[in-house]
Amino acid sequence: MGDRTTATLRRGLVVFHFLCPISFLPTAAQAQVRLEREAFTWAGRVPEGRWITLRNLRGNIEVTRGSGDKVEVIATRRTRRGDPDYVRFEVKKYGDAGEDVLICALWGETSGCSESMYRSRLTDRASRENVVDVDFSIRVPRGVRVGVHTVNGDVRVMDAAAEVVAESVNGNVTVSTASGQVNARTTNGNVRATMGKFDAGSDMRFSTTNGSVTAEFAGDIDAEVELTAINGSFSTDFPVTISGRIDPRRLRATLGKGGALIRLATVYGNVELRKR
Repeated sequence: MGDRTTATLRRGLVVFHFLCPISFLPTAAQAQVRLEREAFTWAGRVPEGRWITLRNLRGNIEVTRGSGDKVEVIATRRTRRGDPDYVRFEVKKYGDAGEDVLICALWGETSGCSESMYRSRLTDRASRENVVDVDFSIRVPRGVRVGVHTVNGDVRVMDAAAEVVAESVNGNVTVSTASGQVNARTTNGNVRATMGKFDAGSDMRFSTTNGSVTAEFAGDIDAEVELTAINGSFSTDFPVTISGRIDPRRLRATLGKGGALIRLATVYGNVELRKR
């Protein structure tokens, strides 16, 4: 369709309005993104009670319950500029019996990782010339422990049935479990955990710096709780027994018979301890 023209009369002058058709073409930045939906895949058996650990620098991580007996990992690589192979992937076995599995996305040749260390940079010239994001999707059988860590991105673990450690630096962290301990933290983002059954003998921590923290537990629990909100408020659905003076920034209390310590903490945000 060609351009259309309308005219109006304004104080004796004819003013022409040129009505151009609207274009919905993608922007240059959108058109340049190269998407590889299976840039990396891995599948293997991890025994019940052992760990699947994943470390990422730039991108989201999503974990869901698998129906089979294998852990399945798929990485989607999004390249905005440069060489997609600037990001490579490593798989390592660790633990006393070599039954735990570590998977790392590594930016640049000098990067490295282990079960206790991750070294990857986004500040050198090469990383500025090669702008690549990696999103992970992981399916985990019941009973396999999960440790997932990213620096820039969201972490989401759904319907886990074993211990979970979920961490980000710049992103939200969301965890739901049918059973198992949970530790979840970020620096810039919200933390939300919805818990099923868990062993009351182990401590748990949910924390952020800039954001809110919410933890939901099914039924009554026996634990010591510590709620900290330096610049915000805290609240709980559980009846608590408080010992000592009341601090408007920190609440230390006993739930039921007491037990392991559950910490919820933020600096700028609110803290909520909820009953499902």
